Order: sequence, then C-alpha cells, then structure tokens
Amino acid sequence: MGESVTVSGCENFALCLDRPIANPVVAVKEGNGDWVVLFNPDTADAVGINAVGVLMWGLMDGRHTLEDILRAVKGAFADVPGSVAEDVTLFVEDLAARGFVGYEVVCQR
Repeated sequence: MGESVTVSGCENFALCLDRPIANPVVAVKEGNGDWVVLFNPDTADAVGINAVGVLMWGLMDGRHTLEDILRAVKGAFADVPGSVAEDVTLFVEDLAARGFVGYEVVCQR
C-alpha cells in the first residue's frame, strides 16, 4: 500500500519534479580523481558519482530545472551521447528513490 503524505495547511499539493533538491544530510566525500562518494546517513546508503554526476549534484538546489542540468552537462562535456536527456532523468530519479534527492512541495489552492 502507498505511503500517506500530509502537508500542513494544504489539502492539494504537488511535487516540483523538474527541480530536484539535494538532501542536506547527505555527506560528500571526495574520492580519487573526479569521483566523489555521496553518503546518506538516514539510510546508510552510499553511491559513487563521476564528474558528470558531481556537476549535476551541484545543480540540484531546487532552483535549477532538469533542463538547466541537461544544458550544463551538454556544455561541460564533449561527446555527450544522444541518450543524455534520459540519462540525466534516470540519474535524478535513482537518487530520489534512494533518498539522496527530494523535491519541493507546492501547495495548489
């Protein structure tokens, strides 16, 4: 059964799924080269991300849209594959499913 969510003072709400927000409790540990490790102490989960992921992680601030992040990746790296839009979306969705990323809740009145 699905998880019930209550938003105080708001009967109708939505998540801004196009503006990911990095979970503020996640620790970032620099690794070798361009890699870093993200550690979520709430779940004890960790994930290693490469330079592309690091760039994307830095833009997950609730202000940048997925389109902004996609443009940044295309502008920063050569030889970006044609699947980059799907790759960006899947990366963010995976981080969200694992508790590394969340989304702003917007009250709809």
